[in-house]
Amino acid sequence: VQLQASGGGLVQAGGSLRLSCAVSGSTFNNYHIGWFRRASGKDREFVAAITRSGSTTFSGDSVKGRFTISRDNAKNTVYLQMNSLKPEDTAVYLCAATPTISTRANGYFYWGQGTQVTVSS
Repeated sequence: VQLQASGGGLVQAGGSLRLSCAVSGSTFNNYHIGWFRRASGKDREFVAAITRSGSTTFSGDSVKGRFTISRDNAKNTVYLQMNSLKPEDTAVYLCAATPTISTRANGYFYWGQGTQVTVSS
């Protein structure tokens, strides 16, 4: 399974970005997909996850009410809509795939390279 995250960039505080995670190499709807982020000098932090069917989502406490995860199984793509961005959201955002839904990084088997999000104050 290969994952490619895109859509990052530089945005001012209060702004929005939409990240995409394109999945290839296997049957997309066999996998639950998660987003994690890694700020400089810190461990990976859970951001959001979505089940295979898209019927259930999970969000990290620091992004609840601001970030929304969704998936389009016809396009083999998962999205992360990020609104009301804050400087503390600055990080490399990574998407990952797992056959068993999890909010822990060690529960994911396949990882993409990540996309940088920088939020200026």
